[in-house]
Amino acid sequence: MQLGMIGLGRMGGNIVRRLLRDGHTAVVYDRDPKVVEALAAEGATAATSLEDLVAKLEAPRTAWVMLPAGQITEEMVRTLGGLLSADDCIIDGGNSFYQDDVRRARDLDAKGIHYVDVGTSGGVWGLERGYCMMIGGHKEAVDRLDPIFRTLAPGIGEIPRTPGREDRDPRAEQGYIHAGPSGAGHFVKMIHNGIEYGLMQAYAEGFDILRHANAPDIPEERRFDLNLGDIAEVWRRGSVVSSWLLDLTAAALAGDERLEGFSGYVEDSGEGRWTINAAIEEAVPATVLSSALYRRFRSREDESYADKLLSAMRQGFGGHKEPPRRGPAP
Repeated sequence: MQLGMIGLGRMGGNIVRRLLRDGHTAVVYDRDPKVVEALAAEGATAATSLEDLVAKLEAPRTAWVMLPAGQITEEMVRTLGGLLSADDCIIDGGNSFYQDDVRRARDLDAKGIHYVDVGTSGGVWGLERGYCMMIGGHKEAVDRLDPIFRTLAPGIGEIPRTPGREDRDPRAEQGYIHAGPSGAGHFVKMIHNGIEYGLMQAYAEGFDILRHANAPDIPEERRFDLNLGDIAEVWRRGSVVSSWLLDLTAAALAGDERLEGFSGYVEDSGEGRWTINAAIEEAVPATVLSSALYRRFRSREDESYADKLLSAMRQGFGGHKEPPRRGPAP
């Protein structure tokens, strides 16, 4: 099957490579001609502009946009909407806000153009591991694109099959689902990323407690000098807390247990905030997910004004003096 790919960054390029490996064809475009040339050397067809990409696609055309969420994706979808024809399809595989998908799909539907939102998980490992995909859009368009999604998905692999799923949609155990109408794919991916925040924070806090088990304030007989790399490794094998995130943690600690190559500044790309907004709208308590998001905000401050104010209040009511600032823990 033929696909046009716009945006050849960390994920877009590897999506094309995975498709080419399975016999699909691709027309590719990026603002950087060097990455276009590189993929052309691997078998893709290079496009010099969006107009050129559309001209090289066979009807009904499919153009996959793999760009950062926000204005750049908004403008790209709008531009493609003016270049494509009825029965063509635009896929947004980034992390767009699901309400934007609903609006875009409505606008494009008036032109007869299909809009499919694909929440895509797999990161830089997707080329080999495959991509878990949560898809929103009209059934007709999603079904037509199934050969693309089937190639990109991880497949069953070595994961044991879940009992009781014999009469369920088989695509789920292959690693992709048609979640619902336009917007549903990115909504599910948004919650996926919110959960990811919570899982990452739980691991981070747990290993931080382990790391400080030999702190000087603890009685000497209860101090433990623990090997965090070995703990991460043993938890990967048979533990109920094993996961791909723990695999990545173990790899990081094996390379540098002190993590001296990292500053601790943790960015958020939007999905965590949108998840909390959805929880508020639905009146669903999300204490872990919201706490994980706020902790990311805190990671960006060398000194918190709120913490300074707490210290000032303690001094005011109890005369508590701040202790000398400690250096980094060993």
